[in-house]
Amino acid sequence: MKGSIIWRSGKAKKLGGIGTHVTAITKRRFFPNLQRVKAVLPGGEVRYIRVAASALKKGLVVKAPKRTWKKVDSKKA
Repeated sequence: MKGSIIWRSGKAKKLGGIGTHVTAITKRRFFPNLQRVKAVLPGGEVRYIRVAASALKKGLVVKAPKRTWKKVDSKKA
């Protein structure tokens, strides 16, 4: 999404000033709130993917279950 930052100077009339004035308008961009999530893909594969927080809240992404098994140390085995 695109938007703008509006810079104002002066004191508001209701605070006792003579009013605020716009001194500059600069362009800005709104970025999605991306999170790194371990998710189950449609094929059943578990991977880390970057997902918007809004998609997580809506339930569009299935998070992978917590791992219950321990890693086997290759040096001992």
